[in-house]
Amino acid sequence: MIPVGYMAKRIKVRPDWLNASGVEDIYSVSGCISEDFTDYINYWKHNGYWFFDSPDIIKQLAKDNSLDLTATKLFFYEVYEFQFDDVECRWETFQPEASFTTQVAMPRDKTLDGYDVVTFYVRTKAECSPLSCNSLATMVETNPRCLLTSVDQAKELLEEGKFNDAEPGPHRIFAVYSVAWS
Repeated sequence: MIPVGYMAKRIKVRPDWLNASGVEDIYSVSGCISEDFTDYINYWKHNGYWFFDSPDIIKQLAKDNSLDLTATKLFFYEVYEFQFDDVECRWETFQPEASFTTQVAMPRDKTLDGYDVVTFYVRTKAECSPLSCNSLATMVETNPRCLLTSVDQAKELLEEGKFNDAEPGPHRIFAVYSVAWS
């Protein structure tokens, strides 16, 4: 797994339309349901994976732009080293955007919440998390955070075509960790 960075998010409880009774809230990487703390791309402080290299960068961005982080939860992400091309049905390599510096600071403590599968059709920032966005959590087993329990489970579901009728890929597998604000 490759460390790709941090994001502050506003976590939402499971929406009524997501009929996955075991899901309590949404820890997806995408911002479709649990939104990112701001439309951060306009500030150009993200790294080549379209996340932040450290929590301090997020805090400074919020301070400089009067953004409220009070109701946010901080996450750290790692990504599986290959993305799945659902058209060609194969694993392929990908790289961070080279025009952005990427120097991810590792957290001292992190708690693994699970694994998300995320679409990257435009190949920049995380687009959709089909487990929540497309209700795939109603058809596959997830944990209470609407995440999968292992990389192997995610790979198997991708290879079986379970994500094919959701959003267009390629798809990347993320480890989702909760990190305390310091």
